[in-house]
Amino acid sequence: MPKRAVIDLGTNTFHLLIVETDADGQTWMPVMRERVFVKLAEEGIEQIGTAAFERGLAALALFRQHLDHYDIPPETVSAFGTAALRTAANAPEFIQEARVRTGIQPRAISGDQEALLIYAGVRQAVPFPDNPVLVMDIGGGSVEMILADAGGPMWRRSFPVGVAVLFRRFHKSNPIAAGEIAAVENYLDEELRDLWGILAKHPTPTLVGAAGAFDIIDHLLLDPATKPPLYGWIPRADFEPLYEKIIRSTLAEREAWQNLIPERREMIVVGMILIRHILERGNMQEIYTSVYSMKEGMLDAGQRLS
Repeated sequence: MPKRAVIDLGTNTFHLLIVETDADGQTWMPVMRERVFVKLAEEGIEQIGTAAFERGLAALALFRQHLDHYDIPPETVSAFGTAALRTAANAPEFIQEARVRTGIQPRAISGDQEALLIYAGVRQAVPFPDNPVLVMDIGGGSVEMILADAGGPMWRRSFPVGVAVLFRRFHKSNPIAAGEIAAVENYLDEELRDLWGILAKHPTPTLVGAAGAFDIIDHLLLDPATKPPLYGWIPRADFEPLYEKIIRSTLAEREAWQNLIPERREMIVVGMILIRHILERGNMQEIYTSVYSMKEGMLDAGQRLS
């Protein structure tokens, strides 16, 4: 069967997805997934630091090895960069060096394009309820919001409030201080004004989350043996105790939690504050978690952006 590959170059994490497709390319089956935490915004999203620069290139070199193993020419791969690669001053240098060293040809896409791809991925995994939903993808540099219903997206926007941004700016204490939580919430109130306006016009009881902190919520609250394979469902009442536990925890305590991915332990606190603030301001009562996000969307809508 024909094989295809897509690469999501996120601010915190690079993802490779290789699939087998049917003859017309409409149906696909995963062959392999690879994830590398690169933390491009370790020194700020305005400039990719030297160590992060090399980590990113090393991740792409690893991906090139996988592509070669499956006989996928690197120049045929859709490789889309998000917040850090559209913001950092030296992002063009990184993209050029990636092409020279690996043959993979990354392209920085807009926040609007990123939101389109996220929606295309999530829609393949989550059975939307009859009411409007807010699809939310938490990245390191940005957060994409898509208001949708059964007919498709009604509004979408990318906001520069990713967890790497919030963590570097606000999370200084261990555990996080009440004043720092308030500062995050005040910052979100200002930065997400357009979202609050949309939610006021379109009551939305359901949050559909993909990536980042939503993965952690899924892992900590749901039993993989009983949940559907591509999504989870969590009532608001089940989220609240987990929120309290995480924001009151120290880093050392989180490091002892078996189901908490090591690379998420620092930034999960601000991620949870972000999610809870959206739930509060939007008066939302349930969360769906999606296994699919941007890279799965790239297998469909991504072809039109290449």
